Amino acid sequence: MSSQNGQEPLELQRNLTKSRANGLWHLMAGYRWIYLGAIVTLGLAAGMRTASSFLLRFLVDDVLAQGLFDQTLLFVALGFVVIAVFEGTFTFLSGRLAAQTSEGIARRLRDFMFDHIQRLSFAYHDTTQTGELIQRATSDVDAIRRFFAQEATGFGRIVMLFTINFIAIFSLNAQLALISVVIIPFIIIMSYFFFRRISVAYELYQEQEASLSTTLQENLSGVRVVKAFARQEYERDKFERENSERLSRGKRLVRLHSLYWPSSDILAGAQMLLGFFVGAIMTINGTITVGTYMAYTSMVIWIIWPMRMLGRLIVQMSQALVSYDRLMEVVVEEREELTAGTYAPTTSLRGEIVFDNVCFEYEGTSAVLKDISFQCRPGQMVALMGYTGSGKTTLVNLLPRFYEVTGGRLLLDGVALHRYPRRYLRQQIGIVEQEPFLFSRTIEENIAYSAGRSVSEEEIVAAAKAAAIHDVILGFPNGYNTLVGERGVTLSGGQKQRITIARTLLKDPRILILDDATSSVDTETEVSIQDALARLMQNRTSFVIAHRIQTIMAADLILVLDKGRIVQKGTHAELIEQAGIYRDIYDLQAQIEVDLEQEIEGLVAA
Repeated sequence: MSSQNGQEPLELQRNLTKSRANGLWHLMAGYRWIYLGAIVTLGLAAGMRTASSFLLRFLVDDVLAQGLFDQTLLFVALGFVVIAVFEGTFTFLSGRLAAQTSEGIARRLRDFMFDHIQRLSFAYHDTTQTGELIQRATSDVDAIRRFFAQEATGFGRIVMLFTINFIAIFSLNAQLALISVVIIPFIIIMSYFFFRRISVAYELYQEQEASLSTTLQENLSGVRVVKAFARQEYERDKFERENSERLSRGKRLVRLHSLYWPSSDILAGAQMLLGFFVGAIMTINGTITVGTYMAYTSMVIWIIWPMRMLGRLIVQMSQALVSYDRLMEVVVEEREELTAGTYAPTTSLRGEIVFDNVCFEYEGTSAVLKDISFQCRPGQMVALMGYTGSGKTTLVNLLPRFYEVTGGRLLLDGVALHRYPRRYLRQQIGIVEQEPFLFSRTIEENIAYSAGRSVSEEEIVAAAKAAAIHDVILGFPNGYNTLVGERGVTLSGGQKQRITIARTLLKDPRILILDDATSSVDTETEVSIQDALARLMQNRTSFVIAHRIQTIMAADLILVLDKGRIVQKGTHAELIEQAGIYRDIYDLQAQIEVDLEQEIEGLVAA
């Protein structure tokens, strides 16, 4: 699937959400003729089975009854072998073609789901559990695969077996044919009854399995926290509750299946006994021959059995349809258009940013940012301070259009921000998150990740030096080829943060966003990082979120936020003279430093 131009995924998304039939049909694009071949070979295999019944009739009525034990018997025996070979061959081809189709469709659907999930908005990911998405992209996709591999072809096989054998029996004796389908309406009604109930039970079961997956995923991701607080027993009990609920819902699903199969067996068995009994009476009365009766008994099974299996397939197909609907709940979510925008910059960004009475609120909540107004000239460093929850991170998240402003204007180089394509903005903006994230790859690969191009070893080393992590990396046994482990667990918090800073610096962005980027490093390391950043921030517009005033004292503009509003703004020298939050924080941090120095002096004197 080519996801770069976005056309095929978007077209598939539109087709998937129109209707189930339309979605399944478009998933088969490129495999339709192969799947038709699977159905045709199924029909041929069914025809071979019926042909063997007619050959049996010929053997009994025309060969054995007349005592023809010459070459005719040999040809009949050879005919059975040939029919069996053809039936086996057609069955094999049908299974192979169906498997080729189902695996291809599953691959296409997995690729689409992965691409689609990546392109959903930040707002969607903020409110959706990771385990839920994993469940839908794996278990529910696999249910669609089974639908094409087993259930759809099984349905075709049932229809063909029923049709061919019913016509064959009808050609032998119309009365027997009609008697053979008396019970079928009852099987269909019963199957529909269970179909509705099993659909609901299966959906509840899948939801609980997703919840269980989420619990497991969160536990494994936070295993260090669990161990640090010795909460293994609590986590085990939480998992046990989710697992018990899954067991309960699974048992209900199994009970429904267990009720269906004996019921369908009773109906199918009663139909078969009725057919055998009536056929035997007709044979005794001379209405039909012994060969006809034997052919009938071998063919009626392939009328009754398909009807019983039809009910089973209806039940199984209900599970596939539930999985399809669960997938569609994700597919209908609007994708983030990375290339959409009416403005195509012809020159590099200058980095002038203007917030003009900007407001923002998350869906279903009160305003998070209220009337934010300030101007940032190209190359300036803007610092954001404030208590937790004051809106600092939300404000900087508006710049790469992770979220859209809900009021006011946000301008970049004099152009409304929403006119810029998201891809362009994110290529021009470098971000170091408050919580560093590294992939389970080498340090070199993690640093080079942001470039989006082939980079030289010298560029990677230069970025690492600028982030004050180069010497640390050389201290590892494998240097830059050191595997950092999942989420960077083999590194300290400060090391991870500096690698993410190196990753951002390698991108060489026009705008830098540092979301409390030095919170995980010691004071000495922070000083070295700040020195490197001071050089690299030259001629770049930078936004720095920090809690240490020492980190932002050199900022050209400091914004102090409280409850979504700017309550103070100015330089350090200006704000330190004003009564307010900034001076309160400054005095508090200064007092802490004085107390610490006195304590150290006291220890040294002792």
